[in-house]
Amino acid sequence: MITPVLPTYARAPLSFVEGEGPWLMTEDATRYLDMGAGIAVAALGHSHPRLIEALETQGRRLWHTSNLYEIPNQTKLAEMLVERTFADTVFFTNSGTEATEAAVKMARKYHHAKETGRDEIITFNGSFHGRTLGMISAAGAEKLTKGFGPLLPGFVHVPFGDHDALHAAINDRTAAIMIEPVQGEGGILPVPDQCLQGLRKLCDEQGILLIYDEIQCGMGRTGKLFAHEWSGATPDIMAVAKGIGGGFPLGACLATEEAAIGMTAGTHGTTYGGNPLACAVGCAVMEVMAEDGFMEHVSRVSGHLRQGLDSLVARFPDVFELVRGSGLMIGVKCVVPNGEVVAAGYDHKLLTVPGGDNVIRILPPLIVTTQDVDEALRRLEAAATDLSGRAA
Repeated sequence: MITPVLPTYARAPLSFVEGEGPWLMTEDATRYLDMGAGIAVAALGHSHPRLIEALETQGRRLWHTSNLYEIPNQTKLAEMLVERTFADTVFFTNSGTEATEAAVKMARKYHHAKETGRDEIITFNGSFHGRTLGMISAAGAEKLTKGFGPLLPGFVHVPFGDHDALHAAINDRTAAIMIEPVQGEGGILPVPDQCLQGLRKLCDEQGILLIYDEIQCGMGRTGKLFAHEWSGATPDIMAVAKGIGGGFPLGACLATEEAAIGMTAGTHGTTYGGNPLACAVGCAVMEVMAEDGFMEHVSRVSGHLRQGLDSLVARFPDVFELVRGSGLMIGVKCVVPNGEVVAAGYDHKLLTVPGGDNVIRILPPLIVTTQDVDEALRRLEAAATDLSGRAA
């Protein structure tokens, strides 16, 4: 039967009408502890007072003008991002997939301006860069691409972590390498610092641009504003979204001045991207994350969470296999099907997110407390007890 909403989502039988901090409430006021944050989007939790204030204040003044005109909030947010990152310039979008599309277009336009003849982008198996035709072509996985062919050319896929395959894939048409410093959908797989450093060196030697997709792992998720900062290896171009709007649709493509040389007036655009409402919220998110102690809090709470999860893995080896990730971007690889773990969590009013490689993703709001973490661990333990009992 046709439903009013296109049935492209395998939704959980849950519906929420209100949220506060790390909690979501159903119509009957049942409270769920949200350790998924809308897939790493609600970085400051639900109904954060600073975001509400920013949205209400801007909403009473001006919602939208389009990019035909100067947008003061957009300039302000761009300046904040440039001040705190490698970037010299920013293009604002509505979503993460638009940010990665902009990154690919920018890389190709750079090489067009340089007349190098390079146009291919190397990506990695297990990656996820969005759902547009271009970005499913970039990722290449059958689960994303089946039935949507023909795919767009110009992408070369190599196994994640295979240095020899990467080097073999580089040729005189290679324009850029695009990688997530921590693969999200692929199962929370961090790229080691030395590998990012090696990629930076390789790109410099070969005249290739380095693109980071920090849509899921950025905006404070690992304990620094962006995950690559731990390695010190900066990109030429970076896609950002999810947490940057704290729940309001917003994305951005950041770049060095050199990488952006081809992006002149008329080469790219968007009607909604970076509008006054979105950028007002984005500025508020950046201001909160820049406060003293914010990132230290993320690191401290994430250490507490990791310790508790390691203990659960040790005590429930028939349910959980291992823990990996960085900061508050944690994957727990399961022995039983990960969907069963997520569903058992629902029974105990705990929300987690399934991921690749039979992982459950734990992506709580960055404002989560150690007390919230302890409560989440208790509920996950109860879920594991249920599953362990069934296995026995």
